[in-house]
Amino acid sequence: MQPPKNYGETMKSKGGFGRLINALFYTWDGLKAAAQHEEAFKQELIVVIPLSIVAWFIPVSAVERALLFSVLQMILIVELINSAIEANTDHISLDRHPLAKRAKDMGSAAVFLTILSAVAIWVGVLWRNDLIQNLFSK
Repeated sequence: MQPPKNYGETMKSKGGFGRLINALFYTWDGLKAAAQHEEAFKQELIVVIPLSIVAWFIPVSAVERALLFSVLQMILIVELINSAIEANTDHISLDRHPLAKRAKDMGSAAVFLTILSAVAIWVGVLWRNDLIQNLFSK
């Protein structure tokens, strides 16, 4: 059975302020779903929230502080995308398939590389500001 000719048009949002409000609700629903159902997202929140608080009190420039916050948010963003890939893959089929494995593994790799980048940036910013050296010299 073919969808109606204007199917794509009827599925699109109409725009305007109502679209913005709806998008905020969809965003909230997505964050809630991740926090409720995704263990990796919960674990990352346990690290990201305290580090975000710590970042406020680290004596660094505004640009460095923004970088510290941004890279933490990037971890959560990539994890959300990875979780969406996994959910969609499982929705299509729970059967083991090489392409499904590849999609899930690539999403996982993206999260891992984002975490490595975050660690490198945090160490670099702290090192540049002699905060690591001061921590270990006392």
